[in-house]
Amino acid sequence: MVHLLLLPLLFGIAGGKDLEEKKGPFVNTELDVPEGTPVPYPIYQFQVTHPGVNNFRLSGEGNQEIQISKDGWLYLEKPLDWSQDDHYIIMVEALADNEVVEGPVNVIINVLDVNNNAPYFNQSDYKALVRENNVAGVPFTRVFALDHDDPETPNADLHYSLISQIPNKHGTLLFQINPKTGEISTTEEGKVVKPNPFLPSSLVSEMRRRNMDALEDPDYTLLVRVQDLGGGSDTALSGNARVHIIVQQNLWINPGPITVKEHLEENYPMIITKVQSNDPDAIYSLFQKERQLKFPFQVTEDGEILLTEPLDREEKDMYILVVFARDKNDREVDPPMEIQVLVEDVNDKKPVCENEESVFELQEDEPVGNLVGQLLANDDDEAGTLNAQLTYTIMSQNPPTTPNAFSIDAASGRIQALRSLRRKDQEVFNLTVRVNDPGNTTYCKVIIKVIDINNEVPLFEKNDYGNHTLVEDTPVGHTVLTITASDADEPGSGSSLIEFHISAGNYDDVFTVETNGDGVGHLVTAKPLDFESSPTYILQIDARNPEPLKKGLKYDSKSTAFVSVSVTDVDEAPEFILDTLHVTVPENTSTGSVLLTVEAKDPEGKEISFKLDGDTQGWLEIDAATGQIKTKEKLDRETLEAFEVTVTAFEKEMFSERVLFVRLLDVNDNIPKLTETQAFICVKNLEPVIIKAQDEDSAPFSRPFTFTLAFDKKSPNWDLTSIDDTTAKLTLKKTPTEDKTFTLPINIKDNAGMGVTQPFKVRVCNCTELGYCYMAPEKRDFNYGMGPTIGILAGTLGFLIIFIIVVKRINKRDKKNQALTGEEERKILN
Repeated sequence: MVHLLLLPLLFGIAGGKDLEEKKGPFVNTELDVPEGTPVPYPIYQFQVTHPGVNNFRLSGEGNQEIQISKDGWLYLEKPLDWSQDDHYIIMVEALADNEVVEGPVNVIINVLDVNNNAPYFNQSDYKALVRENNVAGVPFTRVFALDHDDPETPNADLHYSLISQIPNKHGTLLFQINPKTGEISTTEEGKVVKPNPFLPSSLVSEMRRRNMDALEDPDYTLLVRVQDLGGGSDTALSGNARVHIIVQQNLWINPGPITVKEHLEENYPMIITKVQSNDPDAIYSLFQKERQLKFPFQVTEDGEILLTEPLDREEKDMYILVVFARDKNDREVDPPMEIQVLVEDVNDKKPVCENEESVFELQEDEPVGNLVGQLLANDDDEAGTLNAQLTYTIMSQNPPTTPNAFSIDAASGRIQALRSLRRKDQEVFNLTVRVNDPGNTTYCKVIIKVIDINNEVPLFEKNDYGNHTLVEDTPVGHTVLTITASDADEPGSGSSLIEFHISAGNYDDVFTVETNGDGVGHLVTAKPLDFESSPTYILQIDARNPEPLKKGLKYDSKSTAFVSVSVTDVDEAPEFILDTLHVTVPENTSTGSVLLTVEAKDPEGKEISFKLDGDTQGWLEIDAATGQIKTKEKLDRETLEAFEVTVTAFEKEMFSERVLFVRLLDVNDNIPKLTETQAFICVKNLEPVIIKAQDEDSAPFSRPFTFTLAFDKKSPNWDLTSIDDTTAKLTLKKTPTEDKTFTLPINIKDNAGMGVTQPFKVRVCNCTELGYCYMAPEKRDFNYGMGPTIGILAGTLGFLIIFIIVVKRINKRDKKNQALTGEEERKILN
């Protein structure tokens, strides 16, 4: 045991200045001490106010490890061990000649864990089994490690890693370890197989069944490591273990896909494949993946999969079977297996004509080789195979011709004309076409109609439909008259179809002709009439066929008609020249300035007047005769940035309205101002003061602001730097010797360079724990008496009067937008 008289000497050598920092009042105390701290080590010295204290007494936990000296030093007698006890609670009493004069006080000593315990595995060697081709990422075994350090600290945060794999001839790791859980699984990079290629897997499997000992004969050996501190530090402690792995042959192998011919004539049920579980006692079950009623498959207790009836590819060309292997407790012993069964096509379907009769039209006098049409047929056998490959052949033509009038492409069914045909010779041909695949045949009927060419022009029943009168406000869609024409070509053909076109006199497309092609047309209004624009229309209407005329034939005057339409006037409302009225002006536009002259006219030429409504601010006025809009009051964007008014143009009985949109452009008529003009800084924590300013203008006359200290030269005590567009940071660089209030001249300019210098008061003071300024009380009676009290009140009142005068002067100066002079800045600093 160290003698108490030697403690100050030992502590002084060990600590020096540190001892002063560990002193404190004689009150309840909580201390943190790292475990393993060398002894003797001073923890804490109690400072007592009683003048007669000459000794201290210690009681409670840790009497063997913790002692106290006569001058109040707590010190370690023995090193502390966190794993034995993570804290101690002791009581200390101050004695004067063995009499308790202060205390007892409680002391809690927390033992801080240090990383002095290496992690270790609960086994040095592990055994594990894994199936061949095991699914990557699925754990098949796990290692586990412990650490005696504090589990709530990084000292016990364990990290697992894989160091090596033996054998590893190809440099590809087949295994991986979860760094947090220690679970071991196979990787995506490779499949786990037997490492010895010279032994058949069946023989190796049999050897494993007889004597399976991973420690004696492993297929793979993994060296794994565990580290504390999360494995991310050079000072982390570690432990190692080996994992010996035997690879078992995987019998649960997918035999698919399996191909079965449709309509197979066999004895059912018939075996189509077999599966084998790794568990010899597995119970098999079979399900269909798709939700369909028909499922002609079964599975036996030996894993044989049976087909119970013939299949039809046209009904379903593929089945997906899901096989389960479970134990007697209905737990899966192998993962579910999906097996595809493909139904092979046989040529059991005949070709089918898409239409019972395929009808085509061919215009007379068409050139030889012209396409008539394409015969469509299909076969339900499997597409892309010979079973569905079709061949087309013309078997007969009625009436017959020599040579035949048509040919057909054997592969595609395209029918072409072999001669030029005349409708007067034959109007209709009937063909019988054979369509066959390699084993089946069907016959399709084809009708080919020879249609008339356009050798007649349409004729109007009369070429002059006279004059018609419409009032100006006739609604759109009104029928003016009905016109008719006829065509001598074959009825129902494109040659006899009649279309009407207005080819002249239809100014601004006011009229149109509606027809369904049967030779009857209706002349209707397509747009509003306007007497002032066009009081009369003389329309030329042409009758035309959509099919081109026979070569050499032209339309003549019999295919054209004329109509006259007169429009009568009605009284209409005045019309504005512009549909949209919009004006943008600066907010400092002088009173009496003309913003806009509104123009309008009356269709009948009557005199019109103007008026203005909706001006809530009373800023504008309009000249009733000219439509001239002027400012009559000062505009202010900060009051109203945009507004709209209604302009009315009227004559005696009719009127029209338009909305005028007015937008005011900002001018730089406001300066940035401080949102707060004073702040305080705590001496013990010289945190910067955040200064914020605002400007009622908009860009580009507002932010970003420029903040500067308006000194003649750089300040040795203060630093002002911008934070963002509207704030800055004021930093005190030196600690003053006394509490003091500083008035700093801060110049703030907007983005256009406009601004003034403004005073900002900063009080530098001692602060309470809550962060407010306070004045430390003196060690004397606080009763000042009547005289001093009256003096304090008078001084406070005088200070308030002076403060009010200063504030008024500052506000007056801000309103005038004048910067402080250098002399005024020096007065503020003084």
